[in-house]
Amino acid sequence: MDASVAERAAEAEEGESGDLGRGGPSRPLSGEKAQRIIDAMLRSVALRGSTGSTFDHVSREAGVSRGLLHYYFGTKEKLLVEAVRRDCELRLERLEAELSTAQTAHDFISLMARSMQETVDSEPEFMTLIFELFTLSRRNEDIAVEYAGLMRRTREQVAGMLAAAEKEGVIHLHADPEAVAEILFSLGDGFRLRMLSEPDRDFSATVKAGIMCVRRLLTD
Repeated sequence: MDASVAERAAEAEEGESGDLGRGGPSRPLSGEKAQRIIDAMLRSVALRGSTGSTFDHVSREAGVSRGLLHYYFGTKEKLLVEAVRRDCELRLERLEAELSTAQTAHDFISLMARSMQETVDSEPEFMTLIFELFTLSRRNEDIAVEYAGLMRRTREQVAGMLAAAEKEGVIHLHADPEAVAEILFSLGDGFRLRMLSEPDRDFSATVKAGIMCVRRLLTD
């Protein structure tokens, strides 16, 4: 079924049910339209939170119908999961490409620190989305399963980057790659939360201390 047919079918379903916030399995959606939808969801959650973000808001900002959103995602919670998943994939691809250029442990650690800082400075809505998804996962079993899977996949991907860098002699790990990855995520997420909570505060000394901790994990 192509997008135009799917959209008409979904709109008909909307007219019959009058409610786009329930049911409906998520379906694969790719391409430029999918990215518009996800970007719109990111902006909406950053502005209104997950509770205030409706299919009406997202559909208007993405330039698609509510019916299309319902057809592909079923609920806004599933759309939120998909937005986070796709965004994480893109960020990890970018990070992996950057880390592949590191020649020393100093380069490797500096690139990771810069990536974290750029997320806070330029894309705070991404972390808002992550925290919103975590909150939803505490109340929704399906979202909890999706969220746990997302955390597992990102941990495994970063662990793979760490293992590859160690194999190339760039870093030296003092623990299992997945354990180190978990520590890095814990530090990074904690820093981001505090930075977003106090945007006017100078965190230079805190970041420097964090880098010292990471250096002990990644160097001889």
